[in-house]
Amino acid sequence: MSSDESPNAAAASERRDAVREKAQQVQARQSRARVIRATTISAIVVAVVAVAAVVVTWAVSSAASKPTLSPANIEDDGFVISSVTGTGLSSDDPSNTGTLEGTASPTPTPTPTVEPTPSATPTEQPDVDIRVYVDYLSTGSRDFQVANVQQLSKWVSEDAATLTYYPVAMLTSKSNGTKYSLRAAGAAACVATHSPDYFFAFNNTLLTQQPDVDSDGYTDSELAAMAIASGAEGAKVVRSCIEDQAFTSWAKTATERALGGLPDTDDVALTGTPMVLVNGTPYVGALDDPKEFAQFVLTVASDAYYDETPTPTPTPTP
Repeated sequence: MSSDESPNAAAASERRDAVREKAQQVQARQSRARVIRATTISAIVVAVVAVAAVVVTWAVSSAASKPTLSPANIEDDGFVISSVTGTGLSSDDPSNTGTLEGTASPTPTPTPTVEPTPSATPTEQPDVDIRVYVDYLSTGSRDFQVANVQQLSKWVSEDAATLTYYPVAMLTSKSNGTKYSLRAAGAAACVATHSPDYFFAFNNTLLTQQPDVDSDGYTDSELAAMAIASGAEGAKVVRSCIEDQAFTSWAKTATERALGGLPDTDDVALTGTPMVLVNGTPYVGALDDPKEFAQFVLTVASDAYYDETPTPTPTPTP
């Protein structure tokens, strides 16, 4: 029996060794495959991260190297109105309720006992400086413009006052993510830069045809079409400026500057729109009452006149 069992035992042992060796070979191949797979995945991940880093670096460096464009025809972030062309409003319109007449030559109360001899004689009406900070999504800005556009245009046409508009973007988050306030302010700057004579007309269009708060507002293409319809010259350049959002970065920084403080005021800062200043004094009356605003302007103008008029020096009568 022992002679018969020895060959069988040896054969079984050899088969076990062969199976074990084959299993080790399979395990080794699987280990190599796993290492190759892991190495390949790691290489791909590294490559993707490297590409992403290059793209981000390029984008950041491009943004940093590209200067913020500033509009032309600008003064302290505002646009002075020199023409009311394109509004369809006439300075002779009888509906213009405001007038600054009566402030040029006020008559001082005569002194009966002395004959006054003024040291200087005023020859011009003192300047009335009206500054309006507007957000093109602000309903208050719209109400003020609709109520006062006729008398404002009359005062500008008659050189009775200087008028400056300051587009700001305080309601950028109120347009479903489209940043309408910011884009509209930038569009206004495009017209002021490339077609300044029609800035007042486009400004008026943006305010009187204002979209609803919490709506998408107009697209850039629609803003460009509105600018051209308002009479803006150089349609191709104006459209390109608006659709490229050339001045939206400026509008953002201009708004931040206004929130920090307004020039030529006693520590007045922008707190809401519209903010209307007459010779640096904020108007706090009804936005939709042109007569009240006209009276405020007249009062400020009169105060400025008397502040600037020299005090007569009385000369004793022999």
